Amino acid sequence: MTKLPLENGDDTSEPLREVMARISSELIDVAQLIERLEPLLSNGRSTEFLASPDHMRVMQGIDLAVQKTHGLADFLNGIGERLEPEHLIDITTALNLITLEDMKRRLMASIHETSSAEAYQKASGDLEFF
Repeated sequence: MTKLPLENGDDTSEPLREVMARISSELIDVAQLIERLEPLLSNGRSTEFLASPDHMRVMQGIDLAVQKTHGLADFLNGIGERLEPEHLIDITTALNLITLEDMKRRLMASIHETSSAEAYQKASGDLEFF
């Protein structure tokens, strides 16, 4: 399990602009994961399927989700760039709410890992159904 700064007795304050940049990076990662769904829904299926209004709504919904996610990432990044470096924040409580360990590690200060989108590109194909 990942040790948070507070659990190690370290100072938990860090620049908010860096936290916002990491959140922005996670949102870009989410957008890339969503974008990978699009080819699965239009990979040479019948023209009837591709012309279906329901299918078109799904494709438009995926496209909208990608655009919104990129927009939120850019928004957070833009705000973060305008923050003063000395504006500090403690994200320990917020990190404890995240259940995905790899995301938690990427959001922690000074932890640099491969994004989910890159990791899944290289994955063996294992899938766990809930």
